[in-house]
Amino acid sequence: HSYSTDVKNVDTLIIGGGVVGCSTAYHLSLARRKSSAERYQRNNNDDSPSIVVIEKDPTYANASSTLSAGGIRQQFSLKENVQMSIYGREFIRKAKDTLFDCEEGTIENDNPIQFHEQGYLFLTSTEEGKLKMLKNNKTQRDAGCDSITILNGQNAIKEKFPWMNCDDLVAASYGESGEGWFDPWALIRGLKNSGERMGVNFLHGMPVGAKRGPSGEVISVDVELYSTKDSTPASLVTFNVNTVVNAAGAFASNVLDLLAGPSSSCQYPLPVRPRKRCIFFFHCAAPYGVPVLAPLTIDPSGVYFRPEGGVDSSTFICGVSPLPDKDFDCMGVKDLSYVDHSLFDEIIWPILFNRVPAFGEIKVKSSWAGLYEYNTVDQNAIIGFHPEITNCLLLNGFSGHGLQQSPATGLAASELIDYGKFLTLDLSAFSFERFMEGGCPIYV
Repeated sequence: HSYSTDVKNVDTLIIGGGVVGCSTAYHLSLARRKSSAERYQRNNNDDSPSIVVIEKDPTYANASSTLSAGGIRQQFSLKENVQMSIYGREFIRKAKDTLFDCEEGTIENDNPIQFHEQGYLFLTSTEEGKLKMLKNNKTQRDAGCDSITILNGQNAIKEKFPWMNCDDLVAASYGESGEGWFDPWALIRGLKNSGERMGVNFLHGMPVGAKRGPSGEVISVDVELYSTKDSTPASLVTFNVNTVVNAAGAFASNVLDLLAGPSSSCQYPLPVRPRKRCIFFFHCAAPYGVPVLAPLTIDPSGVYFRPEGGVDSSTFICGVSPLPDKDFDCMGVKDLSYVDHSLFDEIIWPILFNRVPAFGEIKVKSSWAGLYEYNTVDQNAIIGFHPEITNCLLLNGFSGHGLQQSPATGLAASELIDYGKFLTLDLSAFSFERFMEGGCPIYV
């Protein structure tokens, strides 16, 4: 390549400028600003910023979060997941004051993230499912979430949601507040802009090589930076680093392989694969349809739906995970150009119609596909340093929960980087060591 080369020193290099990478940069900058400690510039002998974020798609056109349903819930079976989403809930509620410089007087400015606290509604048609809901509800309450109600029996569910067919239902778990959905792009924009104001440098590019030291740590990362005019390679910068953060989402395994180096591989690879999830946007013509304030509803089959649009729009989005034997790895973002419409025709629509009679009169208006960073072992987050690449912090494998858990992940990452331990939330259950000999994956 006939482009320029340069060498820069940086304390923390974050690979991946999606919502997790932006949250990490934001929380790390905020913590360092509050402490005013000069030690965070310990590797800088020039005017380089202490935090650099590398993102290959600054438009976020193919970002997992911006193509998601934008949900947030506290209804989890694991205490740590509940706690992370409680932090995320409060962070989003306070975003007007912490991330945005809003003027009073408009709905948009009062709620810049567009957080719709309309709840999550999980349905079950078995006694076993009901017992699991009751057990999870205790976990949720013990973790500090007291806004989730168990609706016991068909009558209780029907009274609350008269538009729903409840004939086969045994119980439901309903989060009446603190759950719902929000605008992913608004959260990314708020985190990124706030980070930039605190000195974070966001660069358009991607890593192409790395050098490791005698103890396995990453010494430097070669990054190909792109032209702002036509996104062609413009320069190659070698960043000498103290810490590397892998926040590369669905392609985090590729990044870890690159950091390991061309002549070596990790004994313990990252169990994260890129998968595809399809979302369908439809209109319901029935005059007796689902109210606009309905919660995000998850059928016992796994099919979900929620309102999307204005008060009088009668529009919704829906989706479901593909069957395991059809849940293939993606080769790249080009796979997102194909939406599996048979998923809607053969699986989603019959279930929607059975659950909500009004959904017998619907028409799909549009659809799209997004990437999903799938943890192939236990479908939970991986938060911690890699045991072989000792200064590589992994923030990966969220399996559909990355958006809602990004605020807490950024906070946890900032503590691990600067203090080497969790201070606010103990997320040690998500450490990489659970995948090693003697480790204990999370099966809850």
